[in-house]
Amino acid sequence: MKQKIFEYQIWHIFAIIMSLFFFNYLATSISDLTQGSLFGVKTSIWLWISILAPIVHQLYVAIVWRYELYEKTFTTKYGFEKAFKTYSAGFSILFMFRLLSIIFLAFSNSYTIDIDPLYTYAIVCFIAPFIIYLFYSVKKYFTIERAYGIDHFDKNYNEPYVKQGIFKYTNNGMYVIGLTVLYIPGLLLLSEAALLVAFFNHAYIWVHYYTTEQPDMETIYGKLQS
Repeated sequence: MKQKIFEYQIWHIFAIIMSLFFFNYLATSISDLTQGSLFGVKTSIWLWISILAPIVHQLYVAIVWRYELYEKTFTTKYGFEKAFKTYSAGFSILFMFRLLSIIFLAFSNSYTIDIDPLYTYAIVCFIAPFIIYLFYSVKKYFTIERAYGIDHFDKNYNEPYVKQGIFKYTNNGMYVIGLTVLYIPGLLLLSEAALLVAFFNHAYIWVHYYTTEQPDMETIYGKLQS
């Protein structure tokens, strides 16, 4: 079973390496992406912090999920409750750092997009209800524990697929809709760098889905439902 821990992860690492090369090229080629500073820290530094934040987060999830799913590494050593609570705390901290790093980047690189802010404000007003509806649906129907990945820790967890709330319209509401929250700082502050990093976050979450989550769900639940 140990070989299953690393299944598809070569593609995960490949995606990280290609992304880092791509962002290094952009950072050295497009001056607007590194314009500005915040708290005495250059935008180029905030840019790299905000790129590394999702990489660290998703590697953390992939490593914990795989070792727990196939080896029961953490629940065997610490017990289910302590293992899951500790992992969940780490997940929350890393996701909040993802959002905060983009907020800091947006302030550092603000007003680098030459556009009437009314347009970007309108986009924020458009996506905000979907984000609110998503979080309502997660809390009411999907549960926060399932969003964290409790099914990797609890061998008796076997809940049916959720088809209520926003999940009536998309099986991957948290990835399709949830990650749009990361665009808001760049849209409000007209930051080219923050919007680019938000797009990277949105694209990179699908690397996690196809290399880690989808294979794991097939192991836990069998063939995925459409």
